[in-house]
Amino acid sequence: MKKGKPETFENRVESINDPGFCCVIGEQLLKEGRPDAALGFFQKAVGLDPNSAHGWFGQGMAYTGMGEYAESCKYFHKVLKLNPNLAVAHHNLGRSLHETGQADLAFQSYQKSVNLNFAPSGKSLAIAVPGCPSASNDTILLERRKWADEILRSTGTGAEEKPIARDKNKKRLKIGYVSAFFHKDNWMKPVWGLVGQHDREKIQVCLFADRAKLSPAIKKMLKAGDQFYNVSDRSNEEVADLIRSQQIDILVDLNGYSYPQRFPVFLGKPAPLVVGWFNMYATTGFDCFDYLIGDDCVIPQNEETSYTEKIVRVAGSYLTFSVGYNVPDVTEPPCLANGFVTFGSLISQYKVTEQVIDTWSAILKALPSSHLLIRNAFLGKKSNQKFLRRQFKKSGIADDRISLEGPAPHYEFLETYGRIDIALDAFPYNGGTTTTEAIWQGVPVVSYWGDRWVSRTSATLLHSAGLADMVAENPQDYVRLAVRLGSNSERQKTMRRNMRDNLMQSDACDTVAFARSMEKLYREIWET
Repeated sequence: MKKGKPETFENRVESINDPGFCCVIGEQLLKEGRPDAALGFFQKAVGLDPNSAHGWFGQGMAYTGMGEYAESCKYFHKVLKLNPNLAVAHHNLGRSLHETGQADLAFQSYQKSVNLNFAPSGKSLAIAVPGCPSASNDTILLERRKWADEILRSTGTGAEEKPIARDKNKKRLKIGYVSAFFHKDNWMKPVWGLVGQHDREKIQVCLFADRAKLSPAIKKMLKAGDQFYNVSDRSNEEVADLIRSQQIDILVDLNGYSYPQRFPVFLGKPAPLVVGWFNMYATTGFDCFDYLIGDDCVIPQNEETSYTEKIVRVAGSYLTFSVGYNVPDVTEPPCLANGFVTFGSLISQYKVTEQVIDTWSAILKALPSSHLLIRNAFLGKKSNQKFLRRQFKKSGIADDRISLEGPAPHYEFLETYGRIDIALDAFPYNGGTTTTEAIWQGVPVVSYWGDRWVSRTSATLLHSAGLADMVAENPQDYVRLAVRLGSNSERQKTMRRNMRDNLMQSDACDTVAFARSMEKLYREIWET
């Protein structure tokens, strides 16, 4: 008997001549998490039948599964030429457009899918809408309210008929924090700063985590009497029951729309007060949330009508942070050795909209010797890099002005700031973690005062860090500010050498004062 390759789907692709069967095998491989293997079968399907919508759709899904979002868009467009009313194709096109930074086009695709009664697109709209340049605060409220109402209808859960009683004279409040990200050191820096500095005589800390693992930073900050529950294997109803059994006084959601599958936990009001903080950036749209915690910078009083929650504000910024893990040392500005300034951004690609690209291009044109370095997970794929280079070429920027790099382990990722002179913020969806990491590494961040909460996250951080002069008034001023700073190597050198020390002495890193402010706020809303 002749020895050969083991019989597998992959080496059978040439022998199959039925496009439908090719698609069946492709779908199975996608379910197994093998999009690269699935691709060949979907390609064979459209080779046999160029009008196979399933084959074109499958190719789009395979490229999506491989993280090649820019490539996947063309296949979903092909599907929709064949079948304009295929809701799932509109939905997945929206997802790929979103990941590439084409936020307004993604919004339109999701809307078409919703109009064709594809329910998952309602959630996607609610997640994506704050980052859409064309959206207003009222649009954000409308879309999030719609999805919240849909969740309410689908779960049949509402506020308890009998609210949980409050002892307003209680001396020690039990605060429950809910998050799926307690394992992420870098992202949760503002949370660790608060939890680590809570006065345990006034506050009992209870964490409800969708991961069994805690980050090393939070482990150091937990103290005797604090409680931790891994709820990753529990349903929303079970989590809500657990919270009730622990008699939490104030339940604080730290997830927002980064983990929306936990929103139903809050619908039945498992604690007397339900509050959103840290990862919201806009209204939740849910009536079960009593309060959102922000500050005067991110939520001006005239925008409160765009929220379903009552807005409460801490003094100063609603975010502070401490860095309790290993990071690179601050380096000298690379412009001193290079002879030219390097602008850069390590922000997630979905925030890099066409308007951002046009604005960054205007900065590069104003300083013809300058360079731009962009690094994020999206750029780990060559096809995504080609897409982004095409976007810059449309704005008149040649390939040799731009360096594009993919993901790396976090320490190495942070070392990238050693090759960046000035960080450029995105809009309307600012950096949060990205901004804190840049300034910690001594790299000034140029931002501007936007028209919504998510457009002012960097502004509140920069103001509290003593870097208010890095916040422009509008996009045109943003360009002028970046160019002015890029032309002043002496100021860059001075800022870089002093920034981390200044930062540690600033309000942005005064986690003790912030903890006292939050505790005062908790007490006020409890007694109201």
